Amino acid sequence: MRRWISNAVAFTALWIFVRGVELTPVRLVEEGLIGLLVSLPLAYAVRNFYGRAPVARSIRVLPSVGLYLLVFLRELLVANVAVARTVVSPSLPIDPAVVEVPLRVESDAAVTTIANSITLTPGTLTMDYDADANSLYVHSLDGDDILDPIRTWEDYALVIFNEPLKPGDPVPEPRDAAADSDTTAADSDDGGER
Repeated sequence: MRRWISNAVAFTALWIFVRGVELTPVRLVEEGLIGLLVSLPLAYAVRNFYGRAPVARSIRVLPSVGLYLLVFLRELLVANVAVARTVVSPSLPIDPAVVEVPLRVESDAAVTTIANSITLTPGTLTMDYDADANSLYVHSLDGDDILDPIRTWEDYALVIFNEPLKPGDPVPEPRDAAADSDTTAADSDDGGER
C-alpha cells in the first residue's frame, strides 16, 4: 500500500475524531467520506514531506499510539476533575511552580507532542523548550505531580517516534550540565583568580 494512502486514512480518522461525530453508522460514513475527499488529495500533495519509513513500521507503532492516546485521555479527565475541584474549593489549595523537565525524546515531532500534551492538560502549561539542555519548562498548579504522566507519555513517544533511547531508560544528564562542570573545574584549577 502506498504511504500517502495510509496517511489519508489516518487523516480521515483524525477528522472523525476531531469533529466529534455522532456515533451512528450514517454519520460515521458521511464524515468518513468527507474526510477522504479532503484527505486523499491533501495526502497525495504532501507525500514527499514525509520520511520514507515503511508502512509496516507505521502499523507496528499503532498500539503505542493507541496507548498514548488512552493514557493522555485518562490524564486529561483526571486533571479536569482536579482543576474543577481546586477552583470550587474555598481554600484554593494550589502550589504553583515552574519545573524543569529534562527529556529523553529528542526529535522535534516527539518534543512537540509531549509539549502539546502538557499544555492541553488542565493545570499545566509548557512555557519554553531549552534545546541545549533538551528540557521543557512547565508551569503547574501543583509542581510535584507532573513528572509521572510526562514520563509515561515519553515512554510511548520513544517508541512512536523511533527514538534512540527505549522506554524505562533513565533521563540523561542535561547536555549543558557537562559543559558547566568543565567550566567549574577549570575555574577551580586557576584558584578562582581572573
